[in-house]
Amino acid sequence: MAGEIPVLTEDLQTNTQTLQNMIGTNPDVVLRRLIIRDVAKEATMIYIEGLVDKREIHEQILMPLMKPGANNTEGNIENKQVKQWLITEAIPVSTVQPVQRVEECMQAIFAGNTVLLVQGIAEAFVIGTSNWETRPVEEPITEALIRGPREGFVESIRKNTAIIRRKIKDPNLVFLPYKVGRRSQKDLYVVYIKEIANQALVDEVKSRIERIDIDAVEESGYVEQLIEENYLSPFPQTQNTERPDRVVQALLEGRVAILLDGTPFVLLAPVTFPMLMSSPEDYYERWIPGSLIRLLRYIAVFLSLFLPALYISFISYNHGMIPTKLAISISASREGVPFPSIVEAFIMEVTVEILREAGIRLPKPVGQAIGIVGALVIGQAAVEAGIVSPITVIVVSLTAISSFSFPQYSAAIAIRIARFGMMIAASFLGLFGVILLSIFLIAHLVKLKSFGVSYLAPFAPIYLHDWKDGLIRLPFFTLRKRTRITKPKDSTRR
Repeated sequence: MAGEIPVLTEDLQTNTQTLQNMIGTNPDVVLRRLIIRDVAKEATMIYIEGLVDKREIHEQILMPLMKPGANNTEGNIENKQVKQWLITEAIPVSTVQPVQRVEECMQAIFAGNTVLLVQGIAEAFVIGTSNWETRPVEEPITEALIRGPREGFVESIRKNTAIIRRKIKDPNLVFLPYKVGRRSQKDLYVVYIKEIANQALVDEVKSRIERIDIDAVEESGYVEQLIEENYLSPFPQTQNTERPDRVVQALLEGRVAILLDGTPFVLLAPVTFPMLMSSPEDYYERWIPGSLIRLLRYIAVFLSLFLPALYISFISYNHGMIPTKLAISISASREGVPFPSIVEAFIMEVTVEILREAGIRLPKPVGQAIGIVGALVIGQAAVEAGIVSPITVIVVSLTAISSFSFPQYSAAIAIRIARFGMMIAASFLGLFGVILLSIFLIAHLVKLKSFGVSYLAPFAPIYLHDWKDGLIRLPFFTLRKRTRITKPKDSTRR
């Protein structure tokens, strides 16, 4: 049949040629021919240079196989015993797995393993020799804390699973392996604690992962977009994090983690808006400071979302809601400004967003200078040129500073998008437009689901028990029960 992938045979030359044709004549692909002395058989070893530990190949594979008598065999071994002898005695490597399909050989080679083909055996031996350069464990850049662990996930999925294993010493911790991507497969693990996580939630996550059909998955953001329920919503429906402590907290609450090889960002499901507003640091500090910081975060969200829109409403439509002295002061500061308030606000907001984006993309020392100095210089120049009023600069600056208080960058982006919608609504209908759009936004969040969980839980629907860890965090002795949002099997914290 045309296009059918050939199978392995007992002929070494045929097997070698088949793999060579499929992998191509690339300079980093190594084909090493050898004679296994103790059984007098020809063999071929195939691996990709740069993905393997060459020292291990030399000391643990080539030397034992090529040196006569290295394995203390007594005479020639019969052909039917060669396979078992290679696995149990000849190759002193922890992982030696026989495979029968050519596709499995190709996947193993691209994963950094070594494939050994032997004359007379219609199977290949996949030997675990992968060892490529990885970034050391460092503090996460996107989720910095004052108090807490200084370690973050890296691009190696094996290191990430080891970090989680070290923090959760529970035999019920489960890692379900998957391969995602058709042309370039990557390892993906669905992680949960069997005695805590609701099985219906686990099955739903597994079902969505199994439906992924794409050439390659470059980053966990691909997975996030392919498993979300509402692709039209700007709000993230899974939580991404680089922090192992956040993942551990989520697993102990009955949530599910998704790890992908090649990225330090782990996905957590389900997620609610209050979860996005919490930080691991809320639990490392005592409950009173932790609660106040969390409340401050909610105030910052309100300012980031509504402050420019309220300014436009009061200036353009609802003048009577401004105190007289403040109204006179604002009117004096706006004297000579040629643009209406909506244009002023848009000019400054777009400028701040451009500076924010430029600061992220530029080298770190230059980016910080651009973000701080650029905003000061442009804001001052705009005021002196009479393009915007000083009060507009104050409003936009306070809004920008408030937006940096979000623990989750993806949630901050959603609020920034909604902020522009609020500004447009305020420019047309004033305070009534802001209220109307707020109602639509709340209705959208109430309707929005993350793996069957309401996005505004525990506030809508109401779970009074979970309010202990909602807007504020009560002392630990009051949090004896796990959150009811995820419907965990074991509801009691031990």
